[in-house]
Amino acid sequence: MTPARIAVLIPCYNEEVAIPRVVADFRAALPGATVYVYDNNSRDRTREVAAAAGAVVRREPLQGKGNVIRRMFADIEADAYVLVDGDDTYEAAAAAGMVEHLLADRLDMVTGLRVTDAEATAAYRPGHRFGNVALTGMVRWVFGDRTGDMLSGYRVFSRRFVKSFPALASGFETETEFTVHALELRLPVGEVRTRYKERPDGSVSKLSTWRDGMRILRTILLLVQRERPLAFFSIIGALLAAAAVGIALPLIPTYLETGLVPRFPTAILATGLGILASLAFTCGLILDNVTRGRQEARRMAYLAIPAWEPPAIPPARPTPG
Repeated sequence: MTPARIAVLIPCYNEEVAIPRVVADFRAALPGATVYVYDNNSRDRTREVAAAAGAVVRREPLQGKGNVIRRMFADIEADAYVLVDGDDTYEAAAAAGMVEHLLADRLDMVTGLRVTDAEATAAYRPGHRFGNVALTGMVRWVFGDRTGDMLSGYRVFSRRFVKSFPALASGFETETEFTVHALELRLPVGEVRTRYKERPDGSVSKLSTWRDGMRILRTILLLVQRERPLAFFSIIGALLAAAAVGIALPLIPTYLETGLVPRFPTAILATGLGILASLAFTCGLILDNVTRGRQEARRMAYLAIPAWEPPAIPPARPTPG
């Protein structure tokens, strides 16, 4: 009877103040788990204090959370992976329930749905909250209504998810990739409400509301172009076609009356826009077939990884006599 191997993955950058508490809390919440801290070029004592707290400390020189996650997913072997930020804003006590939900219900991803205390508004600023709602709503509209907090940094993954996840992002937009990967492959997912609190005193956030928000928005648009090419290029084609019609419409009455085309450069422009619209529709159709093939390949890669099986329960011995 072999229990599930659980790994706690903590990407870190300058978290000397918060990381000892995070490591200690997760070691207490998941006594049988191995806690890994991957340092991402910290300029403080993050590595030393994390090791002193009992974590396995490793380094990733490529800057950015996405790069750290790519390295962690490649290096570590486990049956369940708990991913959490090293800033002590997530509730470690919820980890056991999230892991149990993943394993008992045979899910591939469980997301910690952030719930803030009334006094913890600084932890989840209004700008970040609005951006999360807007971006999550966009992903739900395009890829499916199965996520309530797309940008949560607190997740539990199955081995199947981790070893089939392409991990193309380099920064904080990696959370968007998690969600879209799960929705596109129609993987079984779940959510657990978790407390979200303020950082400890002396710990500084690395997030930039506008910069990171624009990077995430750009990632969503690229994912729509890559995963929904027919819809993406159809919208572009429709806009080009509407522009062509709008430009050409004033020329039509004169042509019907005289048989001549006035403002010849305008007619050429309208024709060119019409051709571009046709090309956009054609690109959408071709790339849609390519995308379907890529999705099939990713699904096959996912299915090639064995699912975790619970330990077998030995049969009860017969009672003598």
